[in-house]
Amino acid sequence: MKKERRKPDWAEPGLPGTFASSVIKGVEGGHDGVPGSSSGPAPGTPVSRRRRLNADEYVRGVRGGDRTILARAITLIESNAPGHSALAQEVLTELLPLTGNSVRIGITGVPGAGKSTFIEALGLHLTHSGHRVAVLAIDPSSTLTRGSVLGDKTRMEKLARDPRCFIRPSPSGGTLGGVARKTRESMLLCEAAGYDVVIVETVGVGQSEITVRSMVDFFLLLLITGAGDELQGIKKGVMELADAVIINKADGENKLRAEATRSEFAHALHYLAPATQGWTTPALTCSAITGEGVAQVWESVIAFRDQTRTSGAFMDRRRAQMLEWVHSMVDEHLRSLFYADPGIVELLPRLEHELTTGSLTAASAVRKLISTFEQRLQRNQK
Repeated sequence: MKKERRKPDWAEPGLPGTFASSVIKGVEGGHDGVPGSSSGPAPGTPVSRRRRLNADEYVRGVRGGDRTILARAITLIESNAPGHSALAQEVLTELLPLTGNSVRIGITGVPGAGKSTFIEALGLHLTHSGHRVAVLAIDPSSTLTRGSVLGDKTRMEKLARDPRCFIRPSPSGGTLGGVARKTRESMLLCEAAGYDVVIVETVGVGQSEITVRSMVDFFLLLLITGAGDELQGIKKGVMELADAVIINKADGENKLRAEATRSEFAHALHYLAPATQGWTTPALTCSAITGEGVAQVWESVIAFRDQTRTSGAFMDRRRAQMLEWVHSMVDEHLRSLFYADPGIVELLPRLEHELTTGSLTAASAVRKLISTFEQRLQRNQK
């Protein structure tokens, strides 16, 4: 019997052509076709909705280490809904005295370097040593659909099941630097929940990793041997920011090549200014599969923390990061204010049309937009 097919619901009426997806009539009964079963609620049964939490409930849940409440709190601060911003800031303000007690590690690297596998190996080493680990994994967002896969937890299967670890995938939202817009606030929430190691896994997009460097204590660059031009493209920009360079996948037949690559990077690092004053950036090898060398990576992090705390560089960096955080939030607010202005909303489509038809230069369009915005500000001040 031929099944009746129809176009997807998102297809506009009368749109010609065929589609890779289609909709067919479902079977009678529940989701598995069993007669008499139902996949939805029984008639008259109210659909349960998750109750909204107030600030005190968020604060108590996060302080108590409730991972569900922590996840909801991160969702709250990531929300763009106008009604959520004030509540999110109230929660953060209450939790602020409990923050700042973790080691913040940023991890980046070329695609295929094994970042997720390495983080799982490092995370398991830390949890087995008594640490509580939070992983903020940033997934790239599509420039077309704005969607993200958010599949990092599936690549850290063992670590995701560890009760001493919390993993939160978040979309980058197109943010440069390979981090999500609210990663800083998410780190504070994790610290308030009692996680003493916070790891930020970036998208890994090459030389736009500066943003994550501005929010972590220790910046780790993960590389592999034989990456060719892709590796060459990030050497200069990212290596200058790294507090450690790790050559991953140093196992099996690749072990000797990895050691040779490590030696080359160790030699090259001598010609670069240190990323952190008073600290010599090491080049190390490890295997996230076998676990060899992972403990040495953590020892390097601890040595860095102890040395920079003694010299004062650790707190100097955190104070500088706080100031940079303020400036970035001001930039974000002003950008939102500009594009939400009624005059800009009205003028922008016309200017975009003139730009695309070649009747207006980009510089002229910018002047008209800024002039319109400034005139409205002046009228509002009167």
